[in-house]
Order: sequence, then C-alpha cells, then structure tokens
Amino acid sequence: MLSDTLAGELERYRIGPRIKTLRLNKKMGLVQLGTHTDLSPGMLSKIERGQLFPTLPTLLRIAMVFGVDLDYFFNKEGPLVTVTRRDERLRLPSPPDEATPFYLFESLNYPAGERRMDAYFAEFSANTQPSKPHRHGSAEFIYAMSGRLTVDVDGEETSLNEGDAMHFDSSVPHSYRREGESACTAIVVTIP
Repeated sequence: MLSDTLAGELERYRIGPRIKTLRLNKKMGLVQLGTHTDLSPGMLSKIERGQLFPTLPTLLRIAMVFGVDLDYFFNKEGPLVTVTRRDERLRLPSPPDEATPFYLFESLNYPAGERRMDAYFAEFSANTQPSKPHRHGSAEFIYAMSGRLTVDVDGEETSLNEGDAMHFDSSVPHSYRREGESACTAIVVTIP
C-alpha cells in the first residue's frame, strides 16, 4: 500500500491517462491490449483510471506495444502545480551537525522537481546562536513573519520586523541573527 504522499507524487505523472491516450489513438480495446501485454483487461483498466500504479516491467510491456520509451511516461506535462501540506514537511536543523542549530527550516516546495527557486519556512528559536556567514546561488528573499531578525550581508546589517521583507545577492557572505527574547519566523526564498 502506497502512502498518500507517494501516491500523490505518482499521480502527477498521469501514467494511466497517457496509456489510455496511446490505446485510443491506436483504436485498441483493453482486451486487445491485454492480449499483447499478457495483462488482464481489468488490471489495465485500473491502471488507466489511476487506481493501480504499474511496476516498471509492466510499464515496459505496455511501452513496447506502442513503440515508446519509458521516458514517455515520466515526462511531466502541463503546468507544474504542487501542494506541500503542513503536516508533510520535514523540519531540519541548520547546520545538521550542531548541538544547537542556528535555525530550523522546512522546505515549502520540495515536490516541485524542476523548480527555479527554493522556498523555506525558517524558525530562529529563542535559544539559537547567530548563523555563520555562508553564500549560495544568486539571490535570496526573506519575509519576516514574526519576531525580529537581523540579516548581515557582506558586513552590512539590516533588521527586519514582522511584515518586513528583504532581497539581496546571496553569492556574497551573509548570516542571520534573531533579536530579542522571542522566537523569529520567516519565509526564505533562494534562487540557485
């Protein structure tokens, strides 16, 4: 039995509807496709309706009947739409090997395979230390949701209060520091 997360990811490929389109374009019935693949019409119907996900050998049998590569089934077509549910996100410390991490973060768009940006929910707890300077990608955007956060970009500090936003060149050294007694939360978006 697949988890809801795995089933959701597999549904995005629309394998069943792609098989049905190939079959209908060849004016082939389920019984005829079953004869060519040694699969039952009932099983093929469940695959086409998304009630069953085929194994790779099963998918290869179907692909061979229609003369397509397996790549045909794994190319996501249509507009990319992903949803990341709050209870499905992983909470990760940064850096991962520190006893007291500088902050905790959760990826907000990990399901999007070919994303052009990375979005995170970050929490700077009351007991965290300032992060060490780091650099990455080409740009970063921070939106302070609660508390007060100071961002040091190449030696210049900017303090953000709740509702403030900041955009900067993330290829230069930068770091974060929570200010005050309470925790700080922010949305952080980076461009690789």
